[in-house]
Amino acid sequence: MRLDKWLKNSRLIKRRTVANEACDAGRITANGKVVKASYEVKPGDVLELRFGEKVTRVKVLSTQEIVGKADAAGMYEEI
Repeated sequence: MRLDKWLKNSRLIKRRTVANEACDAGRITANGKVVKASYEVKPGDVLELRFGEKVTRVKVLSTQEIVGKADAAGMYEEI
């Protein structure tokens, strides 16, 4: 699944366009490397999201296409 779509489905970022812009600005890394929005997310990847002073590190657990609001938090684990 594409990174921008995964960020939206996991509800870490509210809208896919915002996720796409964050990727283009170099604010998101996967396994220590800056990645584009088209990066294919796999279970086990460690993502780091930087927004201002806040840094969030998560480990990808699932890449489901269709996820309900209640199950969205189960797609990742905060590190």
